[in-house]
Amino acid sequence: MQNLQNQSRYTTLSLVWDFLSGSRSFFFVSILAALSVNLFDMLSPQIIRVTIDSVIGDQELKLPAVVVEAVEHGVGLSYLKSHLWLAGAAIVFLAAGSAVFRYINQYFNSKGAERFAKTMRSRLFSHIQRLPFSWHMKNQTGDIIQRCTSDVDTIKNFISEQLTAVFRIFIMIGLSLFFMFSMNRTLTLVALVFIPVILGYSWAFHSRIQERFTKCDENEGILSAIAQENLTGIRVVRAFGRENFEKERFEKQNNIYTNEWMRLCLVLSLFWGTGDLVSGLQIMLVVVLGSYLCVKGQMTAGEFIAFVSYNTMLVWPVRSLGRTISEMSKAGVSVERIRYIMNSETEQDKPDAVTPDMAGDIEFNHVSFAYGRESVLSDVSFRIPKGTTFGILGSTGSGKSTLMHLLNRLYDLPKENGSITIGGVDLADMKGEWVRQHIGMVLQEPFLFSRTISENIGITKEPVTLTEIRQAAAVACMDETITDFARGYDTLVGERGVTLSGGQKQRTAIARMLMQKTPVMVFDDSLSAVDAKTDARIREALKNELAGTTVILIAHRVTTLMQADCIMVLDQGKVAEMGSHQELMEKNGIYRKIYDIQMTLAEEVEGDGA
Repeated sequence: MQNLQNQSRYTTLSLVWDFLSGSRSFFFVSILAALSVNLFDMLSPQIIRVTIDSVIGDQELKLPAVVVEAVEHGVGLSYLKSHLWLAGAAIVFLAAGSAVFRYINQYFNSKGAERFAKTMRSRLFSHIQRLPFSWHMKNQTGDIIQRCTSDVDTIKNFISEQLTAVFRIFIMIGLSLFFMFSMNRTLTLVALVFIPVILGYSWAFHSRIQERFTKCDENEGILSAIAQENLTGIRVVRAFGRENFEKERFEKQNNIYTNEWMRLCLVLSLFWGTGDLVSGLQIMLVVVLGSYLCVKGQMTAGEFIAFVSYNTMLVWPVRSLGRTISEMSKAGVSVERIRYIMNSETEQDKPDAVTPDMAGDIEFNHVSFAYGRESVLSDVSFRIPKGTTFGILGSTGSGKSTLMHLLNRLYDLPKENGSITIGGVDLADMKGEWVRQHIGMVLQEPFLFSRTISENIGITKEPVTLTEIRQAAAVACMDETITDFARGYDTLVGERGVTLSGGQKQRTAIARMLMQKTPVMVFDDSLSAVDAKTDARIREALKNELAGTTVILIAHRVTTLMQADCIMVLDQGKVAEMGSHQELMEKNGIYRKIYDIQMTLAEEVEGDGA
């Protein structure tokens, strides 16, 4: 497999050739079998011609000298005249041979096609897994899925059904013209006149088909993205009663997609209709002129029948070349869409990237960051001593999560935008995979896979026992909840964890991270969906379990952060305040105001409840 670091070198041809690794031998055998089919098919009209003209009729044998000599020194022409069944047997033999090689062609072609598609899917999936987080944020999931499924099938069909047939087509054209020239050059020239016409209008339709198919493919990607987004967020759609809105949104795009296909079908209908007209005219002209030449005695009946057979064989491959040109338009669009993925740069570590001890002090030095032109962080500096608990408080959009995305190398920090170090080693000098293996993260909206609860918790460690899973769940205050389920730890959580509540998903994600036993653990507002009592229980359990671990707590709730060794308040991407809970209370700043507001609201709620 070509090194993933060199994918940007892919051209259209090199990409397809690389995908063909592992299936080239199957297509090669398929092509050889197809050529054998051609040979057997081409000999049948010659047997018919000889039988009509020389066996039944009195014409001289018009065959290569070697074949004539073999017939005369073999059974003899007179024997053939009295045993016409031998001609029929020869045709049956050729048909049987053609059927055998046709089967071999189809078998190896199908096998090569499926292996080719499998290679494409595997390479695409592997490459996508290594693309940076920023790339995924810019590309819709539904469109990526469409490229990895529909576009892959389009390319597979073109290679297996069209491109491999090109070799057979050229051989058929060559053999047909050879035999036709040997029988009547004038009529052959008449048949040849239509070949450039067919190829010409096929090429003329090429750009129009490509343009239409591009729009169809792009709109299919948009439609897939809408469907994927809607099904993923079905609970939100139902909760806000947006079914009709989403239905209308989908139908609008579905109409656009359908109309684009209708326009493409119109172009294809014109293309095939023109082909039928031109091919029909060619066959009619050959039949009319051939009949005239037979009447004039310039062709024998056997030659005329054989010539018509070869002309029919000639029309199909020439039209197939035209179809190949049109299908090439579709395949070219799909290849470009896949090439975009394969040429997207994967995450790269420095050649001398290190894997240092991650149980050190974490330090942000004058860190600034922006998503495009939108500035999120501005000159942020702070230090987290190892083994301590560090809290981050801030309003929505203040840059809290961005800090953790940078710490976990989901985004790479440009050199001119400051530095982030752990134990004095710059994150940029470390291997990305090493960083993520040693920094555990729980997000506010954790993602759970469509598997059992035990599989979701134990997914970060192999091998893992149920005892270890239950220990982690107990720390996350989730063990009792899980055991109350009918199937316990074998409960399927459903797609994205839809069968669990928000708090249960967060606690399951916390248990999953605890399985990693990383030296740095980040809780990105991951207790927001649990009640205050459960929040306190989890924090107490974590305090006992994570002794010596560097813990970073991001929260909107002050009570979640009060016990932290140090708390940082972010405001519009800048450090507004920093200190312990007591120190921040004495400053009477942002932290104190948030604390007073939250405590007042809590007292009002308790009063209403009483």
